[in-house]
Amino acid sequence: MNIIVKPIITEKMTAISEKLHRYGFIVEKRANKLQIKSAIKELYGVDVEAVNTMNYSGKQKSRFTKTGVISGRTNAFKKAVVTLAAGETIDFFSNI
Repeated sequence: MNIIVKPIITEKMTAISEKLHRYGFIVEKRANKLQIKSAIKELYGVDVEAVNTMNYSGKQKSRFTKTGVISGRTNAFKKAVVTLAAGETIDFFSNI
């Protein structure tokens, strides 16, 4: 099971990572904190101090088009904020 889906790269997460050494990831919904910690350590080779997780439910969305109203739902996901040990960093743009 691939636990890490993708990193969260936004202005807010970048500011938090520079200031507090915390990085955000979208992870598999069934993954627990220990699995997330070991996956980050294996993938990036860094020491993880703490993992905080949040479950987000999908939101109802609708838009008006020429053919009528289209309604749907966004995907539900789980977010993990990982705190690294002092002196550790993750560079997402190193292999571009």
